[in-house]
Amino acid sequence: MKRFSLLDLAPVPEGQTAGDALANTVSLARSAEAFGYHRYWLAEHHNMPGVASSATSIVISQVAAATTSMRVGAGGIMLPNHAALVIAEQFGTLATLYPNRIDLGLGRAPGSDLATARALRRHMVSDDSFPQDVLELIGYLEDSEGEALVRAIPGSGTKVPTWILGSSIYGAQLAAQLGLPYAFASHFAPAMLEEALSIYRQTFRPSKWLDAPYAMIGAGVSAADTDEEAIYLRSSQVQAFSNLLSGRPGKLPAPVDDLDAVVPPYLQAQVAQALSCSATGSLSTVKLELQKLIDRYQPDEIILSGMIHNHSARVASFRIAAQALSDLCNSQVTA
Repeated sequence: MKRFSLLDLAPVPEGQTAGDALANTVSLARSAEAFGYHRYWLAEHHNMPGVASSATSIVISQVAAATTSMRVGAGGIMLPNHAALVIAEQFGTLATLYPNRIDLGLGRAPGSDLATARALRRHMVSDDSFPQDVLELIGYLEDSEGEALVRAIPGSGTKVPTWILGSSIYGAQLAAQLGLPYAFASHFAPAMLEEALSIYRQTFRPSKWLDAPYAMIGAGVSAADTDEEAIYLRSSQVQAFSNLLSGRPGKLPAPVDDLDAVVPPYLQAQVAQALSCSATGSLSTVKLELQKLIDRYQPDEIILSGMIHNHSARVASFRIAAQALSDLCNSQVTA
């Protein structure tokens, strides 16, 4: 593994606004570039009070404008919510404004509840057209052949790198079949990670976009000067995820010393399983836990996420994680 990246949902902490969250995203992106992160991805979610990245392409543009060299993109765009041409135009515009810096990760999930999905799509259909929609979208971003009746302008010829995202074997199979890079959402749904990676690597077909399989895994991180402080900071994300599982999504709660007082044990167990692909602790602890994940899954790249209530503490967490991963990457190069 030679690269590490950052996934941001633009979390809205309790006591703050979406405007604060978006300002924090721009601030974190500038720091992430200085820390050595290769990509900075933003995720599409809707109707969630604690997530401010719903208009994903607009936030990507803000981040790209605030940075100079780091790749910026979507991790991901939930393609069933959109017409392929619209996304091609949006990301073609981004690629025109910020050449050779934009990524497009595509997901099949709605990124919302069913009622919100209906509001987004207007007409719900039962047919799974995701593979065809992916190819249509990529086609708009490739060089136009002949006199195409419909072209993405901007977009045509930008060849924005396209990824398939997933949390099951479906995405792995599709990414392998199409010869595209693959990112697994193990930072919140790790159950099928090992099987999906195996399927992707074993069935990958080389394409004009990619000669060999390229797999990225997601991992949560909460890093601080001490293990105890990191565990305390992580309590915000545990509360937020338990609220989501309970059907009560809200803003990112402040950290607490006693999780048992606010989250029932059965929910803590569910959250622990969902967020098990993660590293929490001081620099040495985080380095050890990330090394275990890398050794087990052998990713080509790892992308970190982490929801911490205090912005300065969140920036520091990603700084410590970057130091750990830089050390690990350098040790692999010299080994």
